[in-house]
Parts: sequence; C-alpha cells; structure tokens
Amino acid sequence: MRADMIIKNAKIFTADKDNPQAAALVVKDGKFAYVGDENGLSEYEGEVTDLNGKFIMPGIIDSHVHVTFPVGFEYADEEHRFECSGKQEAMDYMADYISRNPGLKRYRFMLDKKYLNGEDITKEDLDRICPDAELQIQEAEGHSIWINSKLLSRHGITDDTPDPVPGLSYYVRKDGNVTGNIFEGSAEMPIILDSAPGLSDEQIDAALERWINFSVNAGVTAVFDSGIPGFNEFHERVYERLRELDRQGKLPVYVDGCYVVAAQWEVEKGLRELKRFRREFSSEHMKVHTMKVFMDGTQAIHTAAMVTPYVDTNTTGSTAFTKEELAELLKQLNEEGLDLHLHTVGERASRVVLDGVELIRKELGENFHVKVTCAHLEVQDDADLPRFARLGVIANYTPQWHAGYTETLAPLLGEERAKKQFRCKTVWDSGALVTWSCDEINFDDFTLWSPYLGMEVGMTRLITEKTRAYEYCRSTEVFPPANEKMSIEEMILGYTINGAKQLGIDDAKGSISVGKDADFLVFDNDLLEAEQEGFSHNMPKEVYITGKKVN
Repeated sequence: MRADMIIKNAKIFTADKDNPQAAALVVKDGKFAYVGDENGLSEYEGEVTDLNGKFIMPGIIDSHVHVTFPVGFEYADEEHRFECSGKQEAMDYMADYISRNPGLKRYRFMLDKKYLNGEDITKEDLDRICPDAELQIQEAEGHSIWINSKLLSRHGITDDTPDPVPGLSYYVRKDGNVTGNIFEGSAEMPIILDSAPGLSDEQIDAALERWINFSVNAGVTAVFDSGIPGFNEFHERVYERLRELDRQGKLPVYVDGCYVVAAQWEVEKGLRELKRFRREFSSEHMKVHTMKVFMDGTQAIHTAAMVTPYVDTNTTGSTAFTKEELAELLKQLNEEGLDLHLHTVGERASRVVLDGVELIRKELGENFHVKVTCAHLEVQDDADLPRFARLGVIANYTPQWHAGYTETLAPLLGEERAKKQFRCKTVWDSGALVTWSCDEINFDDFTLWSPYLGMEVGMTRLITEKTRAYEYCRSTEVFPPANEKMSIEEMILGYTINGAKQLGIDDAKGSISVGKDADFLVFDNDLLEAEQEGFSHNMPKEVYITGKKVN
C-alpha cells in the first residue's frame, strides 16, 4: 500500500491503552494507517523518515479555554496592574496616574483584592479621583470590578436594577444603594467588554489568528471553548468569524464550542439558542453541542459555593441551580443529545452537580447519555471525591493553579481546608475521567496558555525559578497535599485521550491509533524522561494535524 508518510525509529506514546507504546507509524489520507513496531512497515511503500529515537505523542486537547472572551480584550485600553498596602495607597496611585495622563475617556486598572487588607472601594471613592471620566478597576481574578458613577450611568445601572443572578452575579449594595462593586460575569462582562461590539471583522480575525498561530506551534490541536457569561451576542459574533476562517482553510485547530446560561430562568432560551448554534456552527473544525453554566464564582470574593461556611464571613456562597433544577436541565439536554459543562470552584457547587446527576440517573438509568464536566474543582468535600467515577462525571482541573496560594485563602477557608485543594490525583485514582485545561482569558503573550506549564505544575505542585512562568509565581514550596502530584504519563493522558472523550471526539482524536486523525507532535527530547522542574520550556519540533505539518 502506498502511504503518505512513514516514520520509524521513534519513541511513540500513543495514549491508546490497547497499544500504549510504538516505534513506527504510517499516515495515509490524513489518518493513521499503521501504529506498531517496525516489522509492520513492510506492507507500505513510500519515503521513510528515521526519527533516531525522537519522542512522539498525540496532539494536545485543552479541555477548558476561552477563545471568544480574549478577543474582546485584545483591543481594549491597557489595564494598569499595581500593588499597594491598603486602600489609601491604591487611591493615591490611581489619582496620580490620572493626573499624569489627563483627557482619557476611560481609565482601567487591575488590583488584587488582598492588597486592600479588608477595606473596600466604592463609587464615591472613585468619583473623588475621577469625576469627569470613566474609571474601572478589574479585580485580579477577573470575577469582579469596581466602577465609578460615570460607568454606572452609561450602563443604566441604578439602585433599582435587578441582579442578574441574585446571590451569585450581582451589584453589591449598601443600605439598598449600589456601591460600584460588581460581582461575577453576567453582571460585569457587559461592562468589561463594552467596546467589543465595535470591533471589525478584520480585528476579530487578527486576534483569532494570533491564537491559532500559538496553538499550532504549541501542539494544541483541539480545545473546548467555555464561553462568555452575560455576553452571548459577542460570543456568537466570534463564532461567526471562526466559521468563516474554517471556510477559508485557516482554522486547523478543532474548536468545540458552547452556549452560556446563567441560571434556571434562562434555560428555555438557552436550549433554543444552543440548538441553533449546533445547526449554524457545524463545520470541519468546529462543533457546538454543550451548554455552559457558571455554577458558582471564586473563593477570593466569597462567591464560590461552600458546604462549610467561609471562616471570615460565615457565608456559604450560592449556586446557579439547585440539584432538582439541574436534574431537570440534564433531562432536557439528554432529550436533545446535548452536553453540559460547569464552572465549579467550591465544594458545594460540585456537590450540587453530582446530586443532580444522581437524581437523573435514578430516573433515566442507561438512557442517560449527557457528558457532564465539572471544571476547576479547587475545593472538594472528602465525601464527594469518589462520586465522580461512580456517577460518570468528568473532572476538569486547571493544573497551572496547582502551585496554590494557601497564605491568601487560609483566612477565608481555614488552614485545614486551604491545604486540601486541587485533589486531582485522588479523583484520578478513583477511576474518574480527569482532563486538563488552562482557562486563560487573555491572549497577551500566551505564556499561561502553555500545556507544558500545566504539565510541570501538575507534576510538581510548585513554581520555581526554572519554571517558564516564574514571574507569575504563586508558591515556591510544594502545595499540599503533596501526594496529589501527577505523573507525566497521567498529564499526557489528561491532555489527549481523556480530553477527546470529554469533547466526544475520541473516535477521531486523542490517541495515535489506526483509523484516527493523524494529529501528532514530534519532540527532540523524551518527555517521559524530562526533568519536571523546567518542563514548561518544552515545545514540539514538529506539529501535524491530519498528517499535514502546520508549524
């Protein structure tokens, strides 16, 4: 048989449990025609490439990214990130910057809430230093903002404006009056991305092409895009451009998309729109079949939903759905052949999901087919760890975060809970399907998008001076529990075949197996033997998608 590509003398990690290691492969018509030892090559004709022992693995699948979200940031005015030792120093810094840069329509800053030492900023504070222009401060985690009266007025936010998702995504109030502090995506995204609708097609395409270029060079061949809360209109527009790029042959990366729903009362519209998205955004490298729900928020601003109350506030946060509402949603998704992906940071968020799945499984039994994925899983209750495997719920972690930040969260969670985060190895060993992702919301220089950074921190649970992202350091000591470190084989499997199973494309992608798309990466060094510290500097020498070199 005449082949398009014949490779021998390679070290191939196939991610195929039935044929885990190989030394040779053959590609024909964009598919793997043979994977095995070199003896089997005698049946094929064509030019043979001797890789002299180089390492090959399947194309990487990042199972929770934001493709549409960062496009809205790409052309926004720069956010000036700063640190301070309290509220007054923060106000002084911003006032000084504004005085030295007069005449701007909008001033944008970024500040980690921890630097306020428990104090908060109000619209009156911001009005004093910036009465004649718009002023916005993005909290460092990206889940809340502070804005002044000018911005409140432009977006029509008054004391009587209803909260998008009460208890989860809302306008912070004091004595019934909005303070200018806004929590979570459905409330904040229309403000943060308010310049995005004015972008031209050419601007959107240029941003997307930057992301595509990074992806193919890093060996990321497929992603799950997890959407924009509260801004599906712009989300759809970017999907339109992705579809057009695919039509033009400029989208080699497979994009698995979603439609975002904020709460139970949006389900009817969400199902209708998701089915429309499935019809309209179905091309060679793009499919949409998943509903995305932000089940809770983040720990830093107490919007992550907890079983045990936060130590400092005695609150527990809120979830977007109850278990009964989630079970009903899952029943509707099941009827339509759709899937569900949820942001679940807090222990109660994932518990409600598991409870909802348990309810609907009892009702439907083997007729239940929805792929349910819980993303992030920063804190999980001990009792829920084995339930992922038992209920068939996929656990998606963001390993770049697994270096931890105990000193910041201990005052919120208590010492014991703060030291029991990101327990991915326990969930993996229980038999659950575990996948990996970067969850980045800015394109910038793509440092934090790197799957090799995720692999390093997933293996080490720390960031050292050897780590490529050292400047973003969270911790230089192993983040507990130390026994939650993963092996390189587990990291690769989570980034390949497991990701393909989450996206429902494992019949075509995720492993180097006969009949599947010939998506594979070639490295000069053996990743299975590489040093863990500094692993983040790895990059593939060659990247192939359906048998064609793309980098």
